[in-house]
Amino acid sequence: MSARDGFVILAAGMLVASASACGVNIDSEGHLARVEKRFDVGPSPEVHLITFDGSIDVRTWDRDQVLVEVQKRGPTREAVDSIEVTADQTGNRVQIEARRPVSTQTWLGLGFHVSRSARITATLPRKAALLASSGDGTIRVDRVEGRIELRTDDGSVKGTDLTGHVTVDTGDGSVTLQNLSGDLDAHSGDGGISASGKLSAVRVVSGDGSVTVRAEAGSRMSDDWEISTGDGGISVYVPQDFGADLDARTYDGRVVADHEISVSGDRAERGVLRGRLGTGGRTLKIRTNGGTISLRVS
Repeated sequence: MSARDGFVILAAGMLVASASACGVNIDSEGHLARVEKRFDVGPSPEVHLITFDGSIDVRTWDRDQVLVEVQKRGPTREAVDSIEVTADQTGNRVQIEARRPVSTQTWLGLGFHVSRSARITATLPRKAALLASSGDGTIRVDRVEGRIELRTDDGSVKGTDLTGHVTVDTGDGSVTLQNLSGDLDAHSGDGGISASGKLSAVRVVSGDGSVTVRAEAGSRMSDDWEISTGDGGISVYVPQDFGADLDARTYDGRVVADHEISVSGDRAERGVLRGRLGTGGRTLKIRTNGGTISLRVS
């Protein structure tokens, strides 16, 4: 954005243990305001990032600081100002929240409706407990280690190099997670789910969409696994030395197992495959109402 597109107002101040800055711009899509907060934290902080409408992007660095930028957008200066951003720090816990305006006024810009939103971009220490929640927007998180919760009512979720206990919930959108290490609990009301990594506990549920779970070398079941979808195919890849008690069923389709997998048990019933993978162990439960279940050695 250039100076000819509008004007810029900058301000800086202190907020408890944080530094903040704010800027406002005007462009062809309305007004844009930037609010920046910086917090000094100790090891493994707890960070909550919450917006009523907008994407959330999280990355990490090797500093004991949390840096958050909130980009507020609206068709008029008044609409942007109506978005309240709160910043709180209590000990090692930091929370940034962009709150939905109380006013129900409809704003128009250039002859069409323009909604208000607040996008959050955050940089934090790699080891952290993270909650990222959006009422309507995508979430992307890279290289975080700790307890991780990613929730959006409407939007996709993407994560890379996440370690610890990962919880994902989207009401409507796809989920793509790569290079995980630890436990996974992922749900999409309407969208496909793809997850890969060194997994220990798995619960992956889609209301409508295909599901792919790739358990890479070193994956071990610390608890029963559940992988299911209301409508769509399911592909599960496991290491050569993986052990589990298999319980797979599709109500409209078939179950296909890699010839390298030693499966014993009931193959007679169409769409059902039960038996033991390797030396057996915890239950690997796979379900779809409509689609093929494919079980492969990765």
